Amino acid sequence: MSDSIKYILAVDDEPSMLRLLEISLRQAGYQPLTARDGREALEVIQAQKVDCVVTDLHMPRMDGLQLLKEIRKTDTELPVIIVTAQGEIKSAIEAMKSGASDYILRPFDLEELELAIKRALSFSRLVVENKFLREEKLVNTGLIGNSPVMQQLTASIRQVAPEKATVLLAGETGTGKEVVARAIHAASPRNNALFVAVNCAAIPHEMLESELFGHEKGAFTGAVKERIGKFELADGGTLFLDEVTEMPMQLQAKLLRALQENVIERLGGNRPISVDIRVVAATNRNPLAAIKDGKLREDLYYRLNVFRIDLPALRVRKSDIEALAEYFLAKRRVAISDQAIQLLMQYDWPGNVRELENVLERAAIISGNQMIQPEHLPAEMLNHSVALSATNLDTDGLTPTKHADDAPVVNVLSLPSSVEALERQLIVKALAFTHGNKSKAAKVLEISERSLWYKLSQYGIS
Repeated sequence: MSDSIKYILAVDDEPSMLRLLEISLRQAGYQPLTARDGREALEVIQAQKVDCVVTDLHMPRMDGLQLLKEIRKTDTELPVIIVTAQGEIKSAIEAMKSGASDYILRPFDLEELELAIKRALSFSRLVVENKFLREEKLVNTGLIGNSPVMQQLTASIRQVAPEKATVLLAGETGTGKEVVARAIHAASPRNNALFVAVNCAAIPHEMLESELFGHEKGAFTGAVKERIGKFELADGGTLFLDEVTEMPMQLQAKLLRALQENVIERLGGNRPISVDIRVVAATNRNPLAAIKDGKLREDLYYRLNVFRIDLPALRVRKSDIEALAEYFLAKRRVAISDQAIQLLMQYDWPGNVRELENVLERAAIISGNQMIQPEHLPAEMLNHSVALSATNLDTDGLTPTKHADDAPVVNVLSLPSSVEALERQLIVKALAFTHGNKSKAAKVLEISERSLWYKLSQYGIS
């Protein structure tokens, strides 16, 4: 938990009791605030930050129960502890039903009060964390594949995970930078705390500072209440900053200070808040090129680049494609044929693992969740396979014919049957795409309409 000072509001109409609570809270390390009844307490809550309320039940103008109900109209998370007399258990139970965090009975000792406050603050943080976890999309932290580059990546994760060192992940879009960041967190001593991810490119620049560092009430138009930022939320855990080079330069300076001093300030505030987090940053740019282009501060780069991991593109670890395909399709309980796997292995995957996952999801839908065959894959993959097969064939596999100009051409009938099957599938897909319009289909296939008619006859396509 963050060691920033907690503000506790004590509400009681008896001056002596209020003074005793004030002294006790200060001795316990809290910043005390006081109010003499419910209405005054609401004014305090409206005016400034309050982390917990300790209120008497019976007071003039507005009692503790009504104060609780008013607080819950606008804030469901602020801890409220009810103080009541021994003979008023029913009132305490009613208060708990109305959303009180806890209650203590008069007369109470100060240790009992301090324990109740600690319990309420801890529960409040759990509520915030659980809310975040419900909203956070769960992503599998496993790394799929056993290629040499993946073995090297796994070794790097094991090496850095136990440390607190900042990690910089560099790799193309879709290579799984967040998956690696989560794997680092899962293997670290911080795995019982939160993993908090922020995509710096997806959040408008004017909102990113508040998202990271939080804001105080009234910090800007629309800031009707204070908000905890991702730095505070990740306290004790890991903060993942994706696409960090997309962060505005001015904000990069504030990030650098936070990393160097382990202290942040909320937007609109001037209270230093200590945080204990491990930062993992990621970029799909070349960091040095980003510095040259004015997208990344050089001093921030050196602060982030304590331990760098370069993520391999899928095209350099194609031996992992079959394992990845089986992993993604297991969710749907769908199998994939060897022929389809071969097509996946021949493709270069500019979108990397993310593209592979999307292609397989689409193929599963097209196949009706039956075994995925080559014809269920995108046309560009079939086209790429035909072109690749034709390029890789040696002259022994070709039957050249002569035209009037003696230029040798490849007779389609002499190509291997697997290539013929792929070409037939391409033609069928093109006709389906153009709703049977052969002229348009020929343009899609980049052949003449006459050649298309010939192939339709050759393959028996009606």
